[in-house]
Amino acid sequence: MILKEFATYLQERNEQIISNKTTTTKLLCEWVKFVINKNPKNHIDKIVHKEIMLACNKSGDFLIVGKSESGRVLVNALYNFALSYEHYIMSKWLQDKKPDDFFNE
Repeated sequence: MILKEFATYLQERNEQIISNKTTTTKLLCEWVKFVINKNPKNHIDKIVHKEIMLACNKSGDFLIVGKSESGRVLVNALYNFALSYEHYIMSKWLQDKKPDDFFNE
């Protein structure tokens, strides 16, 4: 349920990932920040509010921490999903590429 919501968020930003404007881990931070900063309206929002804490500094670094054991499991699952999604998108992008496409002369 939560992974599906996050997956939808990532899918809407495929072009940003492919064009290397952002990474899926940065998008994870943006999504968590978005969910935490709004009023919880559904079960997903309530769970994220209860289980996840986000800390950011002035230079843009962030830390996502689970507030409990189940929160840590959730953060780990979201992080692993973000990485696997990025690998999937990049492998799809590489399918039609040839080695010559990567040489600049």
